[in-house]
Amino acid sequence: MNISFKGVFVPKLLNTLRDYNRHKFGQDILSGIIVGIVAIPLAIAFGISSGVGPTEGLITAIIGGFLISLLGGSKVQIGGPTGAFIVIIYGIIQEFGISGLTIATIMAGILLILMGVFKLGNVIKFVPYPVIIGFTAGIAVTIFSTQMNDLFGLGISDVPADFIHKWECYAQHWRDVNWWTFAVGILSVLIICFIPKISKRIPGSLVAIIVMTAIVWVIRRFGGVDSITTIADLYELPQGIPTPHLPEIVLQDDQTLISVVQTLFPSAFTIAMLGAIESLLSAMVADGIIGDEHNSNTELIAQGAANLVVPFFGGIPCTGAIARTMTNINNGGKTPVAGLIHAGILLLVLLFLGKLVGMIPMACLAGVLIMVSYNMSGWRTFLWLSKNPKSDFLVMIVTFILTVIFNLTIAIEVGLLLAIALFLKRTNESTVIRSFSDELDPTQNNDLRLHGRDLEKLHIPAHTQVYEIDGPYFFGIANKFDEISRSIGRNDQKVRIIRMRKVAFIDSTGIHNLEQLYLRSKNCGIQLVLSGVNKHVYETLDKTGLVEMIGKENIRDHINGALARAAEIVGEV
Repeated sequence: MNISFKGVFVPKLLNTLRDYNRHKFGQDILSGIIVGIVAIPLAIAFGISSGVGPTEGLITAIIGGFLISLLGGSKVQIGGPTGAFIVIIYGIIQEFGISGLTIATIMAGILLILMGVFKLGNVIKFVPYPVIIGFTAGIAVTIFSTQMNDLFGLGISDVPADFIHKWECYAQHWRDVNWWTFAVGILSVLIICFIPKISKRIPGSLVAIIVMTAIVWVIRRFGGVDSITTIADLYELPQGIPTPHLPEIVLQDDQTLISVVQTLFPSAFTIAMLGAIESLLSAMVADGIIGDEHNSNTELIAQGAANLVVPFFGGIPCTGAIARTMTNINNGGKTPVAGLIHAGILLLVLLFLGKLVGMIPMACLAGVLIMVSYNMSGWRTFLWLSKNPKSDFLVMIVTFILTVIFNLTIAIEVGLLLAIALFLKRTNESTVIRSFSDELDPTQNNDLRLHGRDLEKLHIPAHTQVYEIDGPYFFGIANKFDEISRSIGRNDQKVRIIRMRKVAFIDSTGIHNLEQLYLRSKNCGIQLVLSGVNKHVYETLDKTGLVEMIGKENIRDHINGALARAAEIVGEV
């Protein structure tokens, strides 16, 4: 496989700067500022809900967003922490701690870079749609469930990680609801829902945070109500970017670094797959709007670089964010410079507005994330898929349930396996094996070469059977055909023609079964003849030695030649 960087790693920033001008710069500045403002509450909320803190969310948006725009393969992609990662990050921290998350994120960054280097960007696009909808909807439900403690002000210090026990814990504390906190959360949701009706350019989440922070400050200062929890009550916001540091790896007595890496690999793989899918989907959506084409392999390498660097500053996994990318497009962003400016705005917030950020009520952030989960849920698509083939709906439901009840790692793995199994079942059912023993109808076979008698049926020589494989000759079909081939020797056949004009490819199982078919035929005194073998399949057979085994004279490019060869063998010529 070619692992050359030629044509693989070509940052869009380099291409866009060739014809960059003052007009584009002006649009990028305006869009970058707006996107940066929109990203403030989201970065803070995602950081807190992931089990780390607001600083980690902002750092991820700053460094990750900067690197994704600097190195990425899309003109308008905006990177940073996203809601999709909340579930997996929280689970990793609960099981392995912050050091485990750091190692898993670094490993995910390496995996993403390797995906890009080995040109797997286009392969990621083929993840089945029902799997994507299933785990996205599952993540949305999980995010929603994580916000109940802050929304209702229950004050639970140690909320269980898994879905069922989490809701059992909520039910046990339902009498501890803080109605002031609940009112702040509900008002935040209402503001976010109402603002787009006034202007779609004004981010509702930002308005909700400004308004509710001001209201809570007044209530706490003059109303004597101090039970509404704010960010500063729970977290300390540093002034500036933390100094980069190596991850602290704490090993148990029976652990080695290799064993830790092996343990964390499934989580790292999930982070990498989720980051790849989300970033490439975001880039594809952006391409459709701006009429451009992103470089998927460059994008994966950029995502990998961001996830490789961010953990050294205490950050969390990052990827391309669809909502922020759309905000960038809608506000006139033209090049990756807008993404760089967005990162600069967030840096200014971290440097100079730390105290104001600390005044944001936790219930307001809960309201922001509840709306994020609603927008992620895609419930309309969920209902639409219920009207599609039952197999697709089954894949979606299974992926959804596994995401909610268990975790994203299991959901993606099982969802993909189930989708592959159903695909193979469909392919196996759609591939047909036909048998002919007397004549062939040219009106049903478009590769017949008749001269002067175009509408006459072709005669099949005596003691000859023709089998046509209509579809790919992979392991599922090969096993089906193997059952048919075992009937050799039960009749007076002398020639068996395998018509392969509709076989686009053949895998190792198909080659093995074809070889076994030839050997059994030979033992029974039956000659095997192949018809309509395309160039790709022929080259595969030639490399494995089957061409030499069967004999070049017994492999013909069309049925006429195969029938002529059969007639020659049985002595009709």
